[in-house]
Amino acid sequence: MAVTTLDPHTALVVIDLQNGIVGNPGLVPHTAAEVVERSVLLADAFREQGLPVVLVRVTAAADGADAVRGRIDGPSRARSFPEGWDVVVDELAGHPGDITVTKRNWGAFHGTDLDLQLRRRGVTQIVLTGIATSIGVESSARAAHEHGYHVTLATDAMSDLDGETHRNSVERIFPRLGETGTTAEIVELLAKTHA
Repeated sequence: MAVTTLDPHTALVVIDLQNGIVGNPGLVPHTAAEVVERSVLLADAFREQGLPVVLVRVTAAADGADAVRGRIDGPSRARSFPEGWDVVVDELAGHPGDITVTKRNWGAFHGTDLDLQLRRRGVTQIVLTGIATSIGVESSARAAHEHGYHVTLATDAMSDLDGETHRNSVERIFPRLGETGTTAEIVELLAKTHA
C-alpha cells in the first residue's frame, strides 16, 4: 500500500543514523550514504513545516553493564565500541529544534522518553527511516503501532545487513503496521498536507 495520508501533527523519527552504524559497508538494498541523504531530505522537509524531527541513537556502556538481559542463541551482546560510534552523523546533527532520544534496546520506545516527547507535541503519526530495517526500524514501528500512532515507513530511506530480512520487513511486516512510501512520495504529500 502506498502512503495516502499524513496527519497535521506528524513527526519524523530517524533510527540509528550514527557513525558506528552508517560506517557499515555491507548494507542492502541501499547504501548508508543513500539512507542518510534521503533522511536529510525528509528532515529538512519536516523542519520547513515546523514538524518534529527525532534523532534516535543507540549506545551502550563500555563494560556492558546496561546490556539487555536474556538468553539468546546468537553471539553475545557485550561488545566494546570505539569512541564516537554512537554520535549522530553530521549531516543530521546540529539542528537545535530536533529531539534526540538515546536508547539501549533495538526499539526507540522501550526505556526512553520518545512517547512522552511525541505526545507533548500532539503527534499522532510518525514517519520512520534508519538502519537496520529489520532491527531498530521494525522494532520501533511495532511499538509505535502498539502505542496507537499512525505509522509511515520511508522504505528507500532504510537498509539492512541482509537483503532477505529487509524484504521481509518491507513486504510482510510493515503493511500490517502502517503505510509505506518513498522519500519523494512522503515529501510531496507533506507539502500538500501543509500547503
